[in-house]
Amino acid sequence: MTRIFSGIKPTGHLTLGNYLGALRQWVAADQRPDEALFCVVDLHALTVEHDPARVRRLSRQVATLFLASGLDPEKCTLFMQSHVDEHTRLSYLLECTATDGEMRRMIQYKEKSARAQASGEGVRLSLLTYPVLMAADILAYGTEEVPVGEDQRQHVELARDLAVRFNQRYGQTFTVPKATLPDVAARVMDLQEPTSKMGKSGGAGPGVVFMLDEPGVIRKKVMRAVTDSGDGGVVYDREARPGVANLLDVLAACTGGDPAALAEEYSGYGALKGDVADAVVELLRPVQERHAELAADPAAVEKVLREGAGRARDLARPIVDRAYRAIGLLEP
Repeated sequence: MTRIFSGIKPTGHLTLGNYLGALRQWVAADQRPDEALFCVVDLHALTVEHDPARVRRLSRQVATLFLASGLDPEKCTLFMQSHVDEHTRLSYLLECTATDGEMRRMIQYKEKSARAQASGEGVRLSLLTYPVLMAADILAYGTEEVPVGEDQRQHVELARDLAVRFNQRYGQTFTVPKATLPDVAARVMDLQEPTSKMGKSGGAGPGVVFMLDEPGVIRKKVMRAVTDSGDGGVVYDREARPGVANLLDVLAACTGGDPAALAEEYSGYGALKGDVADAVVELLRPVQERHAELAADPAAVEKVLREGAGRARDLARPIVDRAYRAIGLLEP
């Protein structure tokens, strides 16, 4: 059995990209209570300016969408990161293992710190160190595989490096994890800017399809999606025709088809967009219906998170305690 861990940060409403690239992949995985852990990584939402009430609201919404998407608390462990102290306990030990240079080379730190400085905001220290917390999220559970998008691969590589370094310095303590990427629609792109990822933190832009968008809103966004200039027709070419390729990727992910083969079925953009809109609406319909049911019973969702945190704590504590002993700290 392979232990897997992955999580989503509650910094915005979840998108079609989150569903196709993460949630649906998690549901399709072999869920087992002690081997599959899925977490709302709420502590990571505090690395930039934020509204506390919004973080709480989005954290609850993300957890509810985990369940609505089909994750079964009887078959996997669902929990809130901040409810398990072992994440922050281990993070400090890994900060004592990582280097300043490693942190400053992280791509997301460079991008987010530049945006913060450009807007006149200060850059929080946690923005520099949060990849270490992410490594702690992974290593605390003896994780072997981390399902992530391509943009998070660098963070999993850091977790691998820190695990190896800690093991070499202080004795065998951590399992060395590896990143696993989904095969289809691993990175759904913005419908208006098809060279940019469809991101949940980008506001309510017309190129972002949210999981809880109403069907009419989804259709409008897809029908207004940017295609590519020229009269080359519907061709699957990510480099030369990113807009059309993105639509074909989404359609393929929704229907189980092959994007290149699907391209041959269309002579114009209108029909392609119509079919993509229909496919997305139907894909998200049962998730939205289930979300509405769960949102009407928040106590049930809180119970799942409470029980999941207890299970996660029981799994993480022996590993983190072992790391404390290995690095030279006295037991209480």
